[in-house]
Amino acid sequence: MKYLLLINTASPDSTEERPAEGPTVEDFMAFDKAVSDAGVKLDGNALDVSTATTVRVRVNGERVVTDGPFAETREIVGGYYLIDVPDLDAALDWAARCPGARYGTVEVRTVWEPVRP
Repeated sequence: MKYLLLINTASPDSTEERPAEGPTVEDFMAFDKAVSDAGVKLDGNALDVSTATTVRVRVNGERVVTDGPFAETREIVGGYYLIDVPDLDAALDWAARCPGARYGTVEVRTVWEPVRP
């Protein structure tokens, strides 16, 4: 099954308690090597946490575009991994190994795949 690991970090102005030093680039490079070597990584990238754009379409069809990220957001999505593993337990194991889990959270989402006729 495919799972998306969303790596969240506290926003820079958050008062949430966290380790003095977050994961390093080397930590993420080692994790990336581990998921790649295990053959479970389908994709993965860091995201720019300083910019975001939100698009909403109103009932009348008007498109509203808002620049962000937003100050009221407590967490920022900093990156993701798309993995293919046998089950949720395996996905949770990989999420726990992700360096982002030590500094923020890693949200695990099942990727819905429609059944094709």
